Parts: sequence; structure tokens; C-alpha cells
Amino acid sequence: MVALDRVIASKLDRLSVPLRVRLPSGATLGPQSAAVELVFHDPTALSRLAAGNLGALAGEVVAGKVSIDGGMRDLMKVVAALAPDEGQGLRPPPWQRIWANLKSAHLHSRAKDAAQIRYHYDVSDEFYQLWLDPLRVYSCAYYRDPDMDLTQAQVAKLDHICRKLDLRKGERFVDIGAGWGGLLFHAAENYDVKATGITLSQNQFDHVSGMIRQKGLEKQITIELCDYRDFHPDRPFDKLASVGMFEHVGRTNMASYCQCIRDLLRPGGMALNHGITLTGLDDATVGGRLGEFIEHYIFPGGDLLHISQVIRHMSEAGLEMVDTENLRPHYARTLWAWSDRLEARLSEAEDILEQTLPPTQAGQVLRAFRLYLAGCALGFEESWTSLFQILLTRPDGAPTAKDLPGARSSYPFRRDYIYDDRSN
Repeated sequence: MVALDRVIASKLDRLSVPLRVRLPSGATLGPQSAAVELVFHDPTALSRLAAGNLGALAGEVVAGKVSIDGGMRDLMKVVAALAPDEGQGLRPPPWQRIWANLKSAHLHSRAKDAAQIRYHYDVSDEFYQLWLDPLRVYSCAYYRDPDMDLTQAQVAKLDHICRKLDLRKGERFVDIGAGWGGLLFHAAENYDVKATGITLSQNQFDHVSGMIRQKGLEKQITIELCDYRDFHPDRPFDKLASVGMFEHVGRTNMASYCQCIRDLLRPGGMALNHGITLTGLDDATVGGRLGEFIEHYIFPGGDLLHISQVIRHMSEAGLEMVDTENLRPHYARTLWAWSDRLEARLSEAEDILEQTLPPTQAGQVLRAFRLYLAGCALGFEESWTSLFQILLTRPDGAPTAKDLPGARSSYPFRRDYIYDDRSN
């Protein structure tokens, strides 16, 4: 154990950000002035820090073997300093990429996808309500104006999507992975479309169904509890959105997912896919096995691709990419807003979780979410992950604009329409 202490002491001496470590014996390593202290209750957990296995170290925090004394923002500065190779993406060897494909195929049956979605999204509606905005929009906000708060930025994001899709009165619109319905209601109430949403989360389905009845929108909005692969409407839609959903699809299903988008669109229709991607090429990810923590504790079955791979799959499905926007820093700010809101109400969060979970499990879930929100904020700040909105069309071959005979879709091939004043 003395040798392990020396390894950790040497690591702390080399860190660019101060960190103090309290050993199970009560002795401390590192500067006393550090803003963050990791308190080790179990000596076996020390090996995680010594080896630089940050994902496993985070798991020890969730298990209660390590405690954090300090704020999440200060902790993430330490994590960034501890990341191997200064946070540069590490490309996996060929065998590991083959294994990832096999694993993806195993994890993404219909039954497993449903279980994985409910594992995360059905934790507790009240828990999510505590730190999300009032509409419970659980995806990257759009800080169109620098002074916007979270609530304003989420509404701006919903409107940004509707504007990009150029939603028109009476159009048929579908939202794949509708969450708690924020986009459905915004599109129906502000753009007068007939909106349909699908979800695999029972809690979200129940919430949206109740809101539809409460608002008296039964003739304008419908919600389905089903897998996107089993959604077969009687006719295609004019416009489609998928927000924060395709991260759950799995790389082995990405081709069929893109084909599904095409099949749900009428010829000439438009779709917007909003989701997280890897920043590194060839499946390169930051070291320290941080992704394994997210997959194990937060998003089982989560699977990220590089934006180039995503667009390739979409092109192979017969969709045309007409606009792509990177909102990566917006997601960092969104996640920090969520993290700060949760940190301000930790006691309430634990009480809420204990209403549906045993106390030990409630504590573990809360610790996992604290690390997940702050850790993902760091990941987007450091460009370890990215967030793209991809606007797509299903070309129909028919000219739709006199001056642009090759348009072949509803997309005007000019971006002015997104920002036009629509107050009149």
C-alpha cells in the first residue's frame, strides 16, 4: 500500500490542477489548499486513481467507496487534468472496433432497447422535473442570445428546429423519441401542424398523453408507445424530427434507422436529426475509460459515431444532407445549467428518489447523475464529444423552385427563411 501511495503522490505532484486525497487511514496527499478532496473509504479504490482509470474511479464514487469534497465545476477541472494524453482521442485497435460492432448488435434488440430506455428515462419524472426546464426538454438548448437562461434557450431550440423544418399550417409532423412532448406541443401550438410522437418510455408516454387531454389537443397531437422500427403510419409525413434519440439506436442499426427516416417522409419532405456524435475519427475516444462509466450507469446501449459516418449512412439511405450545424458549446452550457440546478437541490433530489427506490440505490443514482451531468459538460467543453443538427430531405426529382430547378424538395436552399420575422 505504501508503494501505491507513492504512485498517487507522484501523480498529484504532476497535476496542473491541485487535488487533495484523503487515504482510508486519515492521512492526506496533495496540497492542503486544493479546492477538491477525494476521500477514500476503501483502500481497493486507490488503485483506480493510481492506474488513471477515471471511469472505474467514478464507479467507486457511485458505490460510496470514495466521497467528493468540493464542487462539481472544480472537480471537472481535476478530471480534465487527469485525462490521459491531455484528453486527446485514442483510436482503438481493429479488433476492438470489431468487438464494438458485435456488442452493438447484441445490445440493440427491440426488447433490450425498450429496457435500456426505461432504465434511464423512467427513473422518476419528479427527479427530472427538479433540474430540467419547465417543459422538461432533455436535450441541448440553443442560446440564441447570450443572456438567455435555460428555459428561454430551450424554447429557442424548439423554435430553431421548427424554423429549420419550415413547418406550415396543416402539415403532418412526426417526432421520433418525443420525450416529455416539448417539441410536439411547441410545433402544434405555434405552427398549427398535426403532430405525432413516438417513445419507448412509459413515464413519458403517460405524461404526454395527460398533457394532450389537459390542453384539449386530441385532434392535433397523438403519442404512440412503440419502437421506431414498429411504427407504420398509413401515409408518410411532411416533416420529421428526431432529437437526442439516435444515440440509442446502435451502430449496427444505423442504416435501418436512416432508412426508417426516409420511409416516414413523403417525397420532397424534410427531416432534422439532432444528436451527439464522437469528435474523434475512427471511433477515437478520450482515455481513462470515461465512456464505460456512462454506458454502465447512465445510458446502457448508448453508441456514438463520428458525424461523417452518420451522414454517410443517411446518404446511403437516399436522404440528402442540406444543412449541418454544430451546437457543441451550447450543450456544454446546457449541461452545466442542469448540473448547477441539481447541485442546488441535492437533498430534495435524494428525497424524491427514495420515494421509488431503496435508500442505498437512491444515493447511487444521485451520485451517478451528479458525475454524469458535470462530466458530460466537461466533455463538450473539451470537444471530446459534439452535437450536430443535420437537416435532410427526401429528394423527389420534381423541380419546386423556378430559379432553382434542381431543388427536388421543400428545402429552399437559402437559409434566410430560418431567421425571417414571422410575427405577422
